[in-house]
Amino acid sequence: MKYCKLCVMPSTRPGITFDENGVCAACQNFAKRKYVDYNERWAELEILCDQYRGSNGANGYDCMIAVSGGKDSHFQVYTFKEKLGMNPLLVSVEDNFPMTNAGVHNLKNISEAFGCDIISMKPNIKAQKEITRYTFEKYGKPTYLIDRYIYTYPLHMALKFNTPLLVYGENVAYEYGGTNSVETYSAKDQINNGVGSGIEIQELIDFGIDPKWLNFTEPPAQEDLEKLNPIYLSYFVEWSSFKNYEVAKKNGFHDLTHEWRRTHHVEQFDQIETAAYLAHSWMKYPKFGHASATDYAARMIRYGMLTREQAEELVKKHDHDLDPRTVREFCSFAGYSEKDFWRVIDSHYNQELFEKSKNGAWQLKNPL
Repeated sequence: MKYCKLCVMPSTRPGITFDENGVCAACQNFAKRKYVDYNERWAELEILCDQYRGSNGANGYDCMIAVSGGKDSHFQVYTFKEKLGMNPLLVSVEDNFPMTNAGVHNLKNISEAFGCDIISMKPNIKAQKEITRYTFEKYGKPTYLIDRYIYTYPLHMALKFNTPLLVYGENVAYEYGGTNSVETYSAKDQINNGVGSGIEIQELIDFGIDPKWLNFTEPPAQEDLEKLNPIYLSYFVEWSSFKNYEVAKKNGFHDLTHEWRRTHHVEQFDQIETAAYLAHSWMKYPKFGHASATDYAARMIRYGMLTREQAEELVKKHDHDLDPRTVREFCSFAGYSEKDFWRVIDSHYNQELFEKSKNGAWQLKNPL
């Protein structure tokens, strides 16, 4: 396990690569921004929008935006509705976990602030609970069903509402390092990024999941997908989590200030819709030795907000410390005692990266 010489990202992040100087792909890609003409790319985006503008009539939807209600969602809708003059239909996938106050506000606000219709999908609760337990215990992927829907459901809706221009936010593999780290505007291959893939639907059926519960878990047929033009907005603008956050706040977005300070995050504005969902993102820690604190500390180094030394201290303080509210709300939904929850977590610790101390606590063998 080695760490990037510039940021704090470890070599255990799935799909990440390092150059001969020990610099990770995410830092390399960030450095390439200075050679990008974003004015030219914005002009490309305008031309692209013109191809679809008014495609369903003067008052019809001319694009679709996949949203959660978060800061990036607000930025995307602001960009397409306010700056590009499009008429987007928003589509969201919601889990059945209890929502934070900010999450409830933000999903309503994104509709009211920009005057956009939203269609939302929630899986049936029984299906989510049973699949959550299975994928959590076997794969350490507690929100696999929701993550799968996030990538497949918008495709189905884009076809249904004849809105081929389907907008996503960032190309995660390129921005932060991962498999298929290629700079492209096309999001056609997004479902293969590892978050919403890797478990065959037939395996869930063999486990006993009713196939009728699995509508939308498979993407549309390839011939139908060819009718769509899904894109990453991050290709056309200089993407920044913090700048997006500032734009979102000016348009009514709420963060977690005065509501909840999360122990395993170094910021309080990303993935704030539900507490229980964060069990998913934190599972990177036992499996790969890093989690949300590493992700954001690395970004903050690239943005010039932290030195590497400051970032290291944040990672050491927060990355391992899964928030108690996340544990409680996840256990309540999925039907675990907290003791059983931690038993499952223990089974997923990568013993090539971790060892147990005398008191039974897991410790990285090669920390920052």
